[in-house]
Amino acid sequence: MTEADQETPPRAGGTDAAGNNVLRPAEPWPSAQGGASGPREPVSEREARAPKLASTRASALPVVAFDRGELGEILRVYGRMVAAGEWRDYAVDHLSDRAVFSVFRHSSEHPLYRIEKEPALARRQGAYSVMAQGGLILKRGHDLARVLKVIDKSLKLVD
Repeated sequence: MTEADQETPPRAGGTDAAGNNVLRPAEPWPSAQGGASGPREPVSEREARAPKLASTRASALPVVAFDRGELGEILRVYGRMVAAGEWRDYAVDHLSDRAVFSVFRHSSEHPLYRIEKEPALARRQGAYSVMAQGGLILKRGHDLARVLKVIDKSLKLVD
């Protein structure tokens, strides 16, 4: 490639008013000294390889998520039910207003139960709720362990 080839910007296709195909110059190449995009700032090797996520993280909407302790409690119940053969699959959704842990008997069905964390209701009815397949709220409360007792069929002492 010659020096003249490097300075010539690529051509972009288009049509004129009559509908004929024409070639017109595209945007000029940015040069190392400035050019079309202004002066270049020095970039470290690490910054050049890193994905450009910093700007998107700051502007992204906040999401509600289960913390490690909450997931531990939910997965403890889930593990017992899988071992009993009643549940087979789960899904976790983190939305802007709630976090949802859905439990499935078969992966192609609607969720059998939905365990939801909705912080907006924390001071009123409780942030946690267990919903049945039809949308019926089985239990709502402030303590996740007490709410999960509705669906936890662990061994109980019989007299």
